[in-house]
Amino acid sequence: MRVLVAEDERDLARLVAIGLRRAGFAVDTVHGGDEALERMDLYAYDVLVLDRDLPRVHGDEVARRLVAAGSPVRILMLTAATAVEDRVEGLDLGADDYLGKPFEFPELVSRVRALRRRSARPALPPLLERGGLLVDTVRRTATRDGRDLDLSPKEFSVLQILLEAEGAVVSAEELLERAWDAHADPFTGAVRVCMSKLRAKLGEPVLIRTLQGVGYVL
Repeated sequence: MRVLVAEDERDLARLVAIGLRRAGFAVDTVHGGDEALERMDLYAYDVLVLDRDLPRVHGDEVARRLVAAGSPVRILMLTAATAVEDRVEGLDLGADDYLGKPFEFPELVSRVRALRRRSARPALPPLLERGGLLVDTVRRTATRDGRDLDLSPKEFSVLQILLEAEGAVVSAEELLERAWDAHADPFTGAVRVCMSKLRAKLGEPVLIRTLQGVGYVL
């Protein structure tokens, strides 16, 4: 759900970020291995899309340090080296998946989704149900009582987080951290606006309750 793209080719990093955001992910980008490690210290990412040939701190060293620190992030390593021995070496360093350049973008999105499903809550099923809601986290579709919900990627992400909480309260801060990127301003009311639109699309009776000063519960 939250992805860090570490890629020194800035145009490629920008295109990957745009595509992943359209697929419903919150995405940040960095262009060096040192920056990747700094961001990993600050934020909880589900997936790291890691270019192997990064400047300052090599991608191999980034993967090695994250594994040594016990980081739960899933690593998708990107590289122009596609020989079998290169793939084996990358996986042995601790990468969870490996994709050679050039790549087809739908495959990248699919691999990131698969890694995200493995990262946070592997026991959760791909179909989430509650109060007449049926959410398919693989196909990214949502219905309520058989009615299709035309949700934006951000609305879908927020709904998925609430469903995965299984009745527990989710704070606005947690929603902002997990569904928005690092540049989101916590004082803009983005969560409140998104929640208002989501409630309108879900219809009656109201499924999402607001607990003042605490958060939201479905």
